[in-house]
Amino acid sequence: MPMRIAKASLIDPDQNAFYGTMAVALSLFVFAYSSRFGQISILAYYGVWLPLVLLDYRRVLGNYVRFLWIFGFAAFCFLSVFWSPAPGISLRTAIQYLTHIICALIAMRTLSIATLTRGAICGCAVVILYSLLFGVYHFDPLDGSYSFVGAFASKNQLGFYASLGLLFAYAGIMVLRLGGLWLLAGAGTALLSAYSLLASQSATSVLTTVLILGVLAGLQVLGRLAPTARKLLFAGGLVVLVVGANAALGLGAMDAVLGIFGKDSTLTGRTYLWQQGIEAARQSPIIGSGYQGYWVQGFPEAERLWEEFYIGSRSGFHFHNTYIETMVETGVIGTVLLCLVLLTGFIGHLKRVLHERRSPESTVLFSVLALLLIRSFVEIDIMHPYHVGSFLLYFSVGKLTLKSPAYAAMPGLGQPIHSMRPHAI
Repeated sequence: MPMRIAKASLIDPDQNAFYGTMAVALSLFVFAYSSRFGQISILAYYGVWLPLVLLDYRRVLGNYVRFLWIFGFAAFCFLSVFWSPAPGISLRTAIQYLTHIICALIAMRTLSIATLTRGAICGCAVVILYSLLFGVYHFDPLDGSYSFVGAFASKNQLGFYASLGLLFAYAGIMVLRLGGLWLLAGAGTALLSAYSLLASQSATSVLTTVLILGVLAGLQVLGRLAPTARKLLFAGGLVVLVVGANAALGLGAMDAVLGIFGKDSTLTGRTYLWQQGIEAARQSPIIGSGYQGYWVQGFPEAERLWEEFYIGSRSGFHFHNTYIETMVETGVIGTVLLCLVLLTGFIGHLKRVLHERRSPESTVLFSVLALLLIRSFVEIDIMHPYHVGSFLLYFSVGKLTLKSPAYAAMPGLGQPIHSMRPHAI
């Protein structure tokens, strides 16, 4: 009997705070540095999630018959093997992506939002500390500048983890009201993240972080209002934001902001890269060239772009736009399927934030999805396996398949009125 209780505690969101926190932290470290530590790190990632299925497969896996759209993009990646110019690469990566989604959904069913936040705070802190200890500066031949990339190959990835560190630190302290040592851990992670964000000089990460923290603060203000007033204020604020953004762009605000970061209107060559991606997508607009079938060593177009952008490693490069990258590899069909997942999660959690009396879970996850949505126009965080962006995407979307936990109306997070255990779907 004691062994049975111990096993159950690993998959119970109300009892597995320690295990869940360590599992999330380990996962984030693997996502950040699997290219450095190799296959053993990937096996460690699978090792903290997949064995949970053996404890209670029905509860851990759930029933997704009514939610097959969650797997739509992954399924199409498998189909693309049949027309991919590199079928071996497409098949291997499609398997990795599907199993990555399964791990994210296992995490979703076994972790509370508080445990995810604690794990993300620890994980981001460890990732950033490792980069500060073993990181380097890289020279960018396109703009002639040096920037701190940490232990990554790109300053944008260091900036992304710094953004997540600030987001989850804010969420833990201000939204979930974690106290004690977690208050200190959140503050420490925030300081490390802020320093790394500035050191990376990633305009994308700095701008998106400021915007997302503003979103989180705004959602907290909305949460104090009644649902009807909340919806009206949100709608009015959205109109003001759209009108103000258009006016600012017309007055040259974009060029002014880019100038602060030493960038020009070409976004350091990204507009040219986007043009090349659009041209590549036109070769097979409906089904694409095949998942992961474009950036392959020996293929003429990939080799040309690697040479033009000084990518000596001939790997780890992309079109810096999720929709263009997805169009090139999986065409219109794949792009629609991936957008369905992202937008369903974004709108679904927004509905919960606006409709429910108190929803700290959806407040945090909506902010995560908003960050991924904004970054999707300049990065590709959600379409690859073993990436923190795709893990958080499917974790967040998966939470919509469960009943939202109801929280008591009291200062701080309070205690859930109903258990946060996953409900049967």
